[in-house]
Amino acid sequence: MCGRYTVTAGAEIIKKRFEVGEIQGELRLPRYNAAPNQLNPVILSHSGKRVLTQYQWGLIPSWSRDPAIGNKMINARAESILEKVSFKRLLKSNRCLVVADGFYEWKKEGNEKIPHRIVLNSNDLFGFAGLWDKWRSPNGTDIPTFTIITTSAENHSVLQPLHNRMPVILNKVHEQLWLEGDFETGELVQKVLIQYPSDEMNSYPVSKVVNSPQFDVGGCIDRLW
Repeated sequence: MCGRYTVTAGAEIIKKRFEVGEIQGELRLPRYNAAPNQLNPVILSHSGKRVLTQYQWGLIPSWSRDPAIGNKMINARAESILEKVSFKRLLKSNRCLVVADGFYEWKKEGNEKIPHRIVLNSNDLFGFAGLWDKWRSPNGTDIPTFTIITTSAENHSVLQPLHNRMPVILNKVHEQLWLEGDFETGELVQKVLIQYPSDEMNSYPVSKVVNSPQFDVGGCIDRLW
């Protein structure tokens, strides 16, 4: 599962890293403790041009009658994504990159759960594999939302001690395939929705202030020891 993450870079740095052609709207950045139900940056591909915008985290399918379903759909399992109606139809045309540079998981130590931040060894920005949809509210407002795809953390030396699931982090080749690939979705899932190499990642303990989404400050990412 991925329930919190970080985006500590500004819009222009994100634009350069991901070769974005257009930024839509005023983005809420940086994010030191991005949480579900909040607006967070995503990248879409429109006619070959990458667009950076922000959508609400927690997928609300366009056909849903109750927006509360988004609270249960912050993540989508890669292993069953082709079997779930909510996700299968989005694979063909509603793929996105969820911009991040770290994420949080909690490790049980004695009677406590200590939050850890997981990052790339390079500390670079990266993209989670995501799916998006638009839900129309009763008053006619379109609400765009997204979910982050996860995979098994089995045998992953960095994530397995923290959690049995991990978000799908895309390398630069897979970023392009995920946004603009035109081959069969089953082949895409098998090729792209995989573990990121453990030897390119590390984790460190951080303050328990990240337990509350009300705290979105630089201190959230400071190393405890």
